[in-house]
Amino acid sequence: MTRVGAIDCGTNSIRLLVADIDPDTGTSSDVHRQMEVVRLGHGVDRTGRLDPAAIARTLARSRDYRDACRHYGVERLRFVATSAARDAQNAAEFVDGVRAVFTDYAVEPEVVSGAEEAALSFRGATVDVAAAGFPGPYLVVDLGGGSTEFVRGTRQVQAACSVDIGCVRMTERHLRSDPPTPSEVAAATSDIEAALAEAETVVGFAGVRTLVGLAGSITTVTAHALRLAAYDPARIHLRDLTPAAVADSTAALLGATRAERAAMGFMHPGRVDVIGAGALVWQRIVARVSEVAAPGAIVTSEHDILDGIALSLVPS
Repeated sequence: MTRVGAIDCGTNSIRLLVADIDPDTGTSSDVHRQMEVVRLGHGVDRTGRLDPAAIARTLARSRDYRDACRHYGVERLRFVATSAARDAQNAAEFVDGVRAVFTDYAVEPEVVSGAEEAALSFRGATVDVAAAGFPGPYLVVDLGGGSTEFVRGTRQVQAACSVDIGCVRMTERHLRSDPPTPSEVAAATSDIEAALAEAETVVGFAGVRTLVGLAGSITTVTAHALRLAAYDPARIHLRDLTPAAVADSTAALLGATRAERAAMGFMHPGRVDVIGAGALVWQRIVARVSEVAAPGAIVTSEHDILDGIALSLVPS
């Protein structure tokens, strides 16, 4: 077994996974998972730059994660940054800060492309989905804060695409009222549909047999659809929902006020103000893929890019 540390730094959150990887089987077992909302991408869509306060918040959590890696005896570590860092003119400032935090691990922070992000998400998500008997071809959708990745394949990635319709970006661009007005939702929907047309051209939705949704917006929609009193990863992971269930939860989340969303027992405080946009992105994806392909399953996975990063550290 090799003990690895994987860090996924997105637009909304930064997450750590410490796992033991068996190089002979390519399987992993969790030692520790942690997630903090730092909103690194706050304002990037408008300014094109990472805010100094957001950088400071993210580096503070990075130091906590470094300490956790030391505590758990991590042997290999990989730090991956995605949409917000890709888009920011001053990303080098953030990368330099991360490098200084992890000097004892000699980590070179990676601002990965959308294609690499998609490939890591696909690997992390499909191991359990395939083992549970859901058939390919799969369309894996990783819905982040700044962007959403689409990756199609069965055993290997066949096509991938990244489009700028994340939950933070759509909230900042369109959903400013509490709750959002019909005109705001319509404007966001138009933006989302244009991006989906682009994604469909690149990866193709026809023939998809299992649609797999990843990341916090989608798992939160699933928690709502299941009427969970508290967030429960074991009940959310590999849950198959109908398009109608996704649509009903999306309508409820968009129609709720911030205070009403905050009172939902499964809701992470850092998702309260962006979950409406995240749910809307997921609902439009589900509707479009269902219309084109009528997949046999719409599955939520708790395993995603973070698991893919961990698995990438030990060649199988």
